[in-house]
Amino acid sequence: MYNNLLKQKMAAYDVPQKVMDMGLYPFFRTIESEQDTVVKIQGKDVMMFGSNSYLGLTNHPFLKEASMKAIKKYGSGCAGSRFLNGTLDIHLELEEKLSAYVGKEASLVFSTGFQVNLGVISSIPGRHDYVILDDLDHACIIDGARLSFARVLKYSHNDMADLEKTLSKCDADKIKLIVIDGVFSMEGDIAKLPEIIDLARKYNANVMVDDAHGLGVLGHHGAGTASHFGLTDEVDLIMGTFSKSLASIGGFIASDKVTINYLKHNARSLIFSASIAPANAASVIAALDLIQSNPSIIDNLWDNTRYALQALKNAGFDTGHSVTPIIPLLIRDDFKTFQLTKMALENGVFVNPVVSPAVPSTSSLIRYSLMATHTKEQIDRSVEVLSSIARKIGVFDNPSVYELS
Repeated sequence: MYNNLLKQKMAAYDVPQKVMDMGLYPFFRTIESEQDTVVKIQGKDVMMFGSNSYLGLTNHPFLKEASMKAIKKYGSGCAGSRFLNGTLDIHLELEEKLSAYVGKEASLVFSTGFQVNLGVISSIPGRHDYVILDDLDHACIIDGARLSFARVLKYSHNDMADLEKTLSKCDADKIKLIVIDGVFSMEGDIAKLPEIIDLARKYNANVMVDDAHGLGVLGHHGAGTASHFGLTDEVDLIMGTFSKSLASIGGFIASDKVTINYLKHNARSLIFSASIAPANAASVIAALDLIQSNPSIIDNLWDNTRYALQALKNAGFDTGHSVTPIIPLLIRDDFKTFQLTKMALENGVFVNPVVSPAVPSTSSLIRYSLMATHTKEQIDRSVEVLSSIARKIGVFDNPSVYELS
């Protein structure tokens, strides 16, 4: 008798169904409008505090117009990879602008930010080399490391003593690639880049910064974490995405010319993936132009960040170590995290839950994120809603941890 093991494994996975049965399922919520500070969900206006559009540019008329012009000129897609028939002059224009923006000799555009890390991290270190990760690095960094033939080592989050201990274990004559998030996507804190650079020099290692959440937020005109610390020349590779502050889809890696040349011919996720659509490339070019000509957008983001951080702390929330527009509200209980997310949406506030197994249940949190275009009134209302619900469900008490199994 045929025993379908695949189907058995799929059927045994029932965690989402359990949460649905409780009426608390918070994922794949359907938005019926453009991404803005207010979105439509099931016909209702909801304030968006769960977006990565830090500068609020996804519906900016300048970006929309650039996208439409690109479609008229180039069509809807490229029908091939960058390596073969999918490189357009607009891709090259974008790469030149990105290189100048982050302060590197050259850059290379991929179809997504995830694909950047898969292709770069898997192709640079060899079988006897090392990839060294912060243990709170993003999943795409971890997956890129898994695809490499290198030995993967981790150190405790932002713990420089542990990083040095890890580096000291590595062979001196092998490549040691330290890969870090510039801004950590759930915690909202910043990598200790100056100390990391010092240790990299001491142990003859190289540094790659994933600036998915730092680009458009930190540094001169939003040029990122390395710019923020004045260490652009000391960082070997700078990675960024277009799906956050740059309001599109895609990603890039920036470095010296010889490294980019190597990656163009060895990064499998570039060679075997279709290139980003012309409209996406055009909207990123427009976003870069807009940010650099109007840096007050970033000032607005930081004004909102400081205002919201203080308001959330005053309301009683533990915001961890965040110093950026990503603000974790530590709930430390999966069930209460789901409750708060659901009740907030019912009261017109969209936030994102982060629960086990993504984090330990004792570290479950609400990910609250700011946009430059939020108003102070919207922030005040969101804090009022979230704190009222938190008090109602006992978040500010000493909770007994409820973990879904």
